[in-house]
Amino acid sequence: QVQLVESGGGLVQAGDSLRLSCATSGRTFSRLTMAWFRQAPGKEREFVATISWSGGSTFYADSVKGRFTISRDNAKSTVYLQMNSLEPEDTAIYYCAADTAGGGVRIGSYDYWGQGTQVTVSS
Repeated sequence: QVQLVESGGGLVQAGDSLRLSCATSGRTFSRLTMAWFRQAPGKEREFVATISWSGGSTFYADSVKGRFTISRDNAKSTVYLQMNSLEPEDTAIYYCAADTAGGGVRIGSYDYWGQGTQVTVSS
């Protein structure tokens, strides 16, 4: 099993930055494809960003391109999401996800999920 624990969320104003962290345990982290999803109030969970196990490939949702950066530190078994220029529309619970196979942008592709961390952006 893989355990994922998100942290770093909070209440900020529009234009501010936050850095989310996802600590993992239970499996060799370097072989996991990692991703971030989010779920805003009244909406379905949506893809945000993903990163390959090597860190050499990343992909972002159009809504966050140029503002968010996903990265990983395999030595620390941790994946990060640096969020800059935050907007009220970014308000959501952010979830870390891990996949033992190829990953992707679909929720069903991921085997493991964290409990989420709340990000609230005021205008």
